[in-house]
Amino acid sequence: MAFEVELKKLGFSDKEAKVYFALLELGSSPVQQIAEKAAVNRATTYVVLEALRKRGVVSVVEKDDKTMFIAESPRTLLRLFRAKEQELKEKQEEFKKALPELEAIFNVATDRPRVKFFEGSEGVRAVREDILRSGAKILYDIYSLEYVDQIRSLFSDDENEDFLKKRQEAGITIKSIYTSDTGPFAEFKLKGERKFLPKEKFPFSGDVLIYDDRIALTTLKGRIMSVIIESKEIADTMRLVFELAWIGADHV
Repeated sequence: MAFEVELKKLGFSDKEAKVYFALLELGSSPVQQIAEKAAVNRATTYVVLEALRKRGVVSVVEKDDKTMFIAESPRTLLRLFRAKEQELKEKQEEFKKALPELEAIFNVATDRPRVKFFEGSEGVRAVREDILRSGAKILYDIYSLEYVDQIRSLFSDDENEDFLKKRQEAGITIKSIYTSDTGPFAEFKLKGERKFLPKEKFPFSGDVLIYDDRIALTTLKGRIMSVIIESKEIADTMRLVFELAWIGADHV
């Protein structure tokens, strides 16, 4: 019943809700009658009624040497709501006191690299979305040009165009080192700096992306697998490695 659901929101157990609702319908009643109406065994009904009495929503009267129970007006439940609100405020204030210490623990923990592992096209999609969310303005990329074609084939033309458009709108420029079986590529859609390396010397079959404080690695041999590593120190180190490779590319 909807009413019983509302009672449970106030912290009533399933049996407490049934017993209280039964008592509302019956009026002043003995335990046996309440138990039958609520479909709860008599011994449990006694325990439940005592709990409800302590909460102030049930009262007890003696009538003709019999113990009778009466449900208090449902308006009494408003008091329980107010008590819940007050309890929540007190817990919130206690949590606020503990928050600085918790944040300190969190900040220490975030110094450790965070690693996310993905498989298949969803991994590539996760990397794309992470790039757009990161706020990075320069995307460092080491990849095989054939890799790009293979990755694009995982998505529709509309999805690929949408990603390129969003990357442009985010103002992300490219600095990349790429390999290809067919030699340097003449025309790229996105502005940026690029250097070519012959694939016979550098048989690269994956993709390494460095952006903001993250590195994304994707391999295409066998199953497509992607890993995102979030660590400022590792990302900064990989950018230095990229710059070394960038200088070295001039001498290949």
